[in-house]
Amino acid sequence: MPLHNNSTALPVYLPSFFRDRKIMNVTPIRWGLPLLTLVAAAPLSAQVSTGCINELSGQDCDKQLNTITTAVPFLMISPDSRAGGMGDGGVAVSPDANAIHWNPSKLAFAENESEFRMSYSPWLRNLVPDMSMAYLAGFKKLANKRSAIGASLRYFNLGSIQFTDINGQPIRDFKPAEFALDLTFSQKLSDRTAGGITLRYVNSNLTGGLNVSGANTKAGQTIAADVSFYYIKDDLELGQKDGEFAFGINVSNIGAKMSYSDAAKRDFIPINLRIGPRFTLNMDEYNSLSFNLDINKLLVPTPPVYLLDSAGNVAKDDQGNLIIASGKDPNRGVAAGMFGSFSDAPGVVYYDDNGAVQVESGSKLREEMREINLGGGFEYWYAKQFAFRGGYFWEHFTKGNRKYVTLGAGLRYKVFSLDLSYLIANTQRSPLANTLRFTIGFNFDGKRKKTEVE
Repeated sequence: MPLHNNSTALPVYLPSFFRDRKIMNVTPIRWGLPLLTLVAAAPLSAQVSTGCINELSGQDCDKQLNTITTAVPFLMISPDSRAGGMGDGGVAVSPDANAIHWNPSKLAFAENESEFRMSYSPWLRNLVPDMSMAYLAGFKKLANKRSAIGASLRYFNLGSIQFTDINGQPIRDFKPAEFALDLTFSQKLSDRTAGGITLRYVNSNLTGGLNVSGANTKAGQTIAADVSFYYIKDDLELGQKDGEFAFGINVSNIGAKMSYSDAAKRDFIPINLRIGPRFTLNMDEYNSLSFNLDINKLLVPTPPVYLLDSAGNVAKDDQGNLIIASGKDPNRGVAAGMFGSFSDAPGVVYYDDNGAVQVESGSKLREEMREINLGGGFEYWYAKQFAFRGGYFWEHFTKGNRKYVTLGAGLRYKVFSLDLSYLIANTQRSPLANTLRFTIGFNFDGKRKKTEVE
């Protein structure tokens, strides 16, 4: 008999503090999954995974949903339209100011001496009218031409909400918001490699200090860092054509856990490993074509599967702690959570004919592989002035099921640039469907580069 999932549908965005308390109607998101209501306090069994969603056989347990949740998931939303048009892939694409998000080490290889970009995206407009993401990013090369500094500001507006009490009576209106401020340094390590580091301050104000079940809430705050590497070989010869190969690595959001109350336990922020290559073919003087791929994995604990007692409730030990049937305790330090994230998937867990807990052979590794998501695409340039982009993003259905096609276009004229992207979701009624992103950029080398092309 498989361990069954008797949990109720709960929002996946909520930090642990809010999951245990009766609060309010609200509209935050987790990676495109909308949260329209923060629900009433639920029994503990509703907050944890108890194995299979299908009770017929252990084989069907392979379909169990076990998504990874974190605080401030807005840090993982693609902020700009260029990468947004290429399947949300950008760790190795040619550098611009938005590299601060994707791979800060690329700034040392930027063609422009300085650059500034502004991005905006209405968010989840199929569901709510007033959510949006804004992103400002800029950098400047230092005098030695081998280093660059940059800064960015990301602002996530969650719209207007109304807090209600346990009886559904209005308390007050509020506009929750989150933001992150970045400072970046990038340095060439050789003619082909560079390293970069970003320091990040994160602020998440979801309640405006509202008192929840006798506990005062506060804005969640933390400090995080990105560590990145970039390699480029720009002198490839493919017959009579020139080309480039690049490879990028970025470990982002390495930082302390967050809490929204002094009394609440702290939640992981979305520490993420992003790696991937890019290949560019310069077909002639005017035409070039690039292909890129980003491979992502969250470096945070996977929820374990908890044991059930004879009554179907989550079992506890003598100290009142939940008993884990498979997987690892998610309440561990940042370093332990990062390194343990490669081997903590619970796999398929079920009861055998004798009533003993079993883990299906090979299912742990299979679930670990499902935690990897892919995003990539292509970028075509004509005369370094007009661009067309396309891409695809894929995530396993047990880990979030984000699957969508992206399209984009770009224009460069002297010091000015304009990019836009459009998202086409594969799943019906996806809240991400028809997402638009806009980016305006300015650089101070545009006139020179246009002349070089001519």
